[in-house]
Amino acid sequence: MTVDLRLLRAAVEASGEAIVITSAELNEPGPCIEYVNSAFTRMTGYQAHEVVGRTPRLLQGPTTDGAVLERMRTALFAGEPFQGETINYRKDGSTYVVEWLITPVREGDGCITHWVSAQRDVTERRAFEDRQSLMVRELHHRVKNTLATVQAVLNATLRSSVSMAEFSRAFGGRIMSLARTHALITEDEAQVASFEGLLRAELDPYNEAGRITFEGPNLRLPSDLAVPVSMALHELTTNALRHGALGHSDGRVVVTWRVEDGSDGKSLAWTWNEHDGPPPSLPTREGFGTRLLNKILTAQTAAEVNVAFDDDGLRVHVRVPLERH
Repeated sequence: MTVDLRLLRAAVEASGEAIVITSAELNEPGPCIEYVNSAFTRMTGYQAHEVVGRTPRLLQGPTTDGAVLERMRTALFAGEPFQGETINYRKDGSTYVVEWLITPVREGDGCITHWVSAQRDVTERRAFEDRQSLMVRELHHRVKNTLATVQAVLNATLRSSVSMAEFSRAFGGRIMSLARTHALITEDEAQVASFEGLLRAELDPYNEAGRITFEGPNLRLPSDLAVPVSMALHELTTNALRHGALGHSDGRVVVTWRVEDGSDGKSLAWTWNEHDGPPPSLPTREGFGTRLLNKILTAQTAAEVNVAFDDDGLRVHVRVPLERH
């Protein structure tokens, strides 16, 4: 059965994919465009009369992948179909990622008379795939770091615990803190967590009658910085509940932070102030919380940590470089 050419043309015009038909010659100045459909105009901004008689190379530009073009030429000179993807340029100069499927049209004797190219704009799909790939790489990196952190927390908790009950409580709390931090990071498309979000994850459950005050700018931390900082906040919260201001009915905690500019770049400077609790006592042994503040936090974030046991309560000042993250 012979299909009416008008019906074929209507089908091509109605297609959502751009269709380009060119002459067969591949060497300069060819191939020449003989037909484009409406989808091509929508994708490129060129009307049919602006491109007919010209080469499809008019869509190429500085960021068009030359290696893809070379593979395409090799396939076409061999008379084979080609499928590929690269960056093209619209009439207004903006770029888009195009996916082609180019096939030859042959006479009965096998001679190629035309090339038909079906094209689609895959810019959004490519951007989504790139974001997904980045997130997967970030996830692999974060999982690896998390497993190392869990191992370090396990060993340190074992060394600092005097009973299995103490170990179970301390280790369980630290793992839950890690889980909360990773939930905050995972929920954010950029894979970051706000400093205030980390604070609230630890302290909001104990903020009865405004006992806890936060004051500082909106600041988002990358995962490799958010994890050790959140662990430090968890240890400070646990210590305040067991020995400090949050374990006393009149006790208060004030956390302030700011971003400082220094000779070595920007830093997060934050202060943990406990007020109106029992007088803090100097530790009789170095627990995991003390080691984390003085060693782990310093090693993982290059932080400067100052711990003071004042009459009014515990004071902790931390300065964390932001430029290296």
